[in-house]
Amino acid sequence: MNKMKISYDKEVDAAYIYLKHSIEKGEAKKTIELNNNIILDFDKNKKLIGIEVLSASKILGKKVLEQPLAA
Repeated sequence: MNKMKISYDKEVDAAYIYLKHSIEKGEAKKTIELNNNIILDFDKNKKLIGIEVLSASKILGKKVLEQPLAA
């Protein structure tokens, strides 16, 4: 089982939650904007592979972003 990984860019306050070990360039075949802050990426098999969170410190909280999983 793959572990979730979170990357966080403080400059733009955006986080990306990887639901698989790595996502290759072009692997996301469909993107859905759930709302102004949550963007979902799906692969060619319609499987959710990643989640982008804008305004991440507000939505996820600093505790989540500072955990060891955050990169």
